[in-house]
Amino acid sequence: MKKFMKLNTMIVLFVCIVVLSSLLITDLLISRSTSERIEQERQEKAQTVSRTVADSPIVVEGLSNEERAGEIQEYTNEVQNLTEVMYVVVMDMNGIRKSHPNPDRIGKSFVGGDEDRVLNGEESISISEGTLGDSLRAFTPVFATDGEQIGAVAVGISLESIALTLSESHRNILIGTIFGLLVGVIGAIVLARYIKGKLFGLEPEAISQLLEERSTMLQSVHEGIVAVDKHSTITLVNKSALRIFKKAGLTEKPIGMNINDYMYSSKLERVLQTGESEHDEEQSINGVTILVNREPLVVNQEIVGAISTFRDMTEVNQLAKQLIGIRTYAEALRAQSHEFMNRLHVIFGMVQMEAYDELLEFIRKLVDNKNHDVEKVAKNIKDPVLAGLLMGKLSYAREEGVDLQVVCESTISESPNSDMNHELITIMGNLIDNAIEALSHSDEKKVKVRLKEEEHKLSITLADSGPGIKEENLDAIFTKGFSTKGPNRGVGLYLVKQSVEKLNGELNINTSSEGSTFDINVQLNQEEGIIDD
Repeated sequence: MKKFMKLNTMIVLFVCIVVLSSLLITDLLISRSTSERIEQERQEKAQTVSRTVADSPIVVEGLSNEERAGEIQEYTNEVQNLTEVMYVVVMDMNGIRKSHPNPDRIGKSFVGGDEDRVLNGEESISISEGTLGDSLRAFTPVFATDGEQIGAVAVGISLESIALTLSESHRNILIGTIFGLLVGVIGAIVLARYIKGKLFGLEPEAISQLLEERSTMLQSVHEGIVAVDKHSTITLVNKSALRIFKKAGLTEKPIGMNINDYMYSSKLERVLQTGESEHDEEQSINGVTILVNREPLVVNQEIVGAISTFRDMTEVNQLAKQLIGIRTYAEALRAQSHEFMNRLHVIFGMVQMEAYDELLEFIRKLVDNKNHDVEKVAKNIKDPVLAGLLMGKLSYAREEGVDLQVVCESTISESPNSDMNHELITIMGNLIDNAIEALSHSDEKKVKVRLKEEEHKLSITLADSGPGIKEENLDAIFTKGFSTKGPNRGVGLYLVKQSVEKLNGELNINTSSEGSTFDINVQLNQEEGIIDD
């Protein structure tokens, strides 16, 4: 497994490299600048001293009058001590020294070979080796009062002193560099700890891996996912969402777009404003119906965005069809099994009592009733799924002690498509279940279902002998979640209304204290896929 450098080490190392590089470059630039400045200052100092000495009357008199030449040595020694230069040498036009820090060298020729220009009346500056070592020299000619050159002055500054000055300057820069490096390292450590704290102690490679894993998870989810920030700008769209959007004709790249510009019916802006979740709502996108959940994204008690998860209702409907078919089959088997066991108990008791004549009559009635139910439903209802639903509900009603009658005023043809079949099962199954449950506390328990097909129209009428629906609840009974029977209820009539609307049908209710009647009319000639979503 490849090992990565820790964030603390990486930041400290990076800061050290940057600080060192910056300070070294600064050191080089400053050292060069300082060297040039010091050399320039020394040249100016040497030149100033040499000019001052050359203009001195003592020097002029000493070169003009041999008897006063001794005064030159005293004067130059005083100047040398005051200016802290290496030497001040006065020479005549033959290059013979009239002064020197070493009196033994007075009267001897000047050493260096760079005095020719000054003896020819020109000021000059040079670096040369003399009797006292390497030095920077400033030469100034000495003129008599009549303007005739009578000698020259040479002022020397030791190159070793220049080097010492440069070394001291470089040492100061080095101390500053070390101090800057220490401050940089401490700052880097503090910065690294702060960053790691903000990153929950994770290293960069762990963050990268975590991001890749989360991205893969989001893209692998079968449900569509869309997230927006607090400005309603789309920040996340997974592959499933793009597939549904493409199906709805939304082909642009949504990332970075305002959600209302991309999909005006998203309602995510409402979640951002209210901060309230919205669950299991149907939404249409250019004719494609989806089932949507919306949630606000809250960080530190502040809404920073919203997320929507959704699924194509086509898939949901297919799943619902399978579940309804299984549930209907299971309910029918359960009711018939329960009914069959009760009758077996009766038969067993009559056999023990040896009431054979009564047993024969009981069995004959059972057979007649069963045959009557099967014959009545199967003869008039050609759709096997719808017929199976009604036979299951007949058994369920007998189990609950309810007299359920199914009256077919005409032959009911098979549903023209699977979508309509699913909606009809939803309508009839929920209406019958609600009616049977509403009669649980009634003395008279009767439910009558009338079916009639005429001119490609199916009329469904369900009447019960229950207590009826209160007038103040009539507008709310089709609202999802509304129920007078307790929590986690209120879905059946909501689904009935949804199915009727999808079939472009009509639904009317008449209710009183003697019972309720639901009248539903739908068209049967709708082709596959044209049911409104």
